[in-house]
Amino acid sequence: MHHRTDPAPAPEIAAVTPASTFRAVDAVLDRTFAEMADLLVEAGARDPRGVDEAGLGIDAVRELAQRSANHGKRVRPLLAHWGWVVADGERTGSADGLARLGAALELLHLFALIQDDVMDRSDTRRGEATLHVVAATAHEVHGGLGDPVLFGDSVATLVGDLALSEATILGLGISARVSRAWRLMTLELVEGQLLDITHTADRRHDHDTARRISRLKTGRYTVTRPLQLGALVAGATDEVLAPLTEWGDLVGDAFGLRDDVIGVWGDPAVTGKPAGDDLRNGKPTALLVWAESLLPSRHHDLLQRCAAGALRPHEVDRLADAMLRCGVRDRAEEEIDGLVRAADATAARLPTTPEVRHELDAVAQSIAWRSL
Repeated sequence: MHHRTDPAPAPEIAAVTPASTFRAVDAVLDRTFAEMADLLVEAGARDPRGVDEAGLGIDAVRELAQRSANHGKRVRPLLAHWGWVVADGERTGSADGLARLGAALELLHLFALIQDDVMDRSDTRRGEATLHVVAATAHEVHGGLGDPVLFGDSVATLVGDLALSEATILGLGISARVSRAWRLMTLELVEGQLLDITHTADRRHDHDTARRISRLKTGRYTVTRPLQLGALVAGATDEVLAPLTEWGDLVGDAFGLRDDVIGVWGDPAVTGKPAGDDLRNGKPTALLVWAESLLPSRHHDLLQRCAAGALRPHEVDRLADAMLRCGVRDRAEEEIDGLVRAADATAARLPTTPEVRHELDAVAQSIAWRSL
């Protein structure tokens, strides 16, 4: 089995580094949140006495700013950065567009996380309570009128919608080519999420659909489209975009499959989210498709309860252990290995320097074998 290797140290390759891109992204986000707050004040939408924030009041802009600051590894802005570098972005002088794109991707991801947490009924995210849970708990503590769960979901929906709106404004204000790719990415994200919901409800498990769902809602959204968008900011040609897209889909598929593995066997202390959620919710992942053919018949009752969304906590652990022992995890690792090897071969065709290929290989390695 192929294991993660640490690439040899690479020389500095550009004045615009991932770190400088992240700083520029933060500056755009800070400016965006300040503009949003100022617009509310100018429009008279905020009570200057602070009454709106008393009791169960929510400052949506501050909520977005705080949750944005608690970011993860920033994979999407990072990949946008390397797409921009591959397309020779420094030569085109488009670093401001890259920063704007990175901020848009961060806000879009914040929207997606808030929405995903509501749909999956997740209690924690990145080691902290999810927004809908925080709001619902506050409702209960303050003895609010109505259903606290509905209140929490409503708050999360509105804050998430605001993140989506601001992300769209940023993403569509760069260029026509970027706008088209941005629109496609959001369409794919929603289509993938919708397929995930409907196939879970229908108890449909087949490998082709599981792979399509993973590619649309995870791989394309996380890897391929950010890469393309970064390259488009730099004015990339089709000759650059074609191999970059192929590399992105391979690494994106590895990311999606690793996400499925983490969803079953991940350590919440490391991942920041509960383990076993995919089994608990009966998600139509490739792992469950493989489990149906690999698990001994004595465990089929667990699979049936999983498909019905009726697993009890100890049964989630039993099913995860049974899947591990019958080879589901090994099969996933072998497929991830094959995807990364194929990506390595594709990277050799990218019209860029060995140093940039080295950085892309490091990203692929970190994505494929990120911590459980």
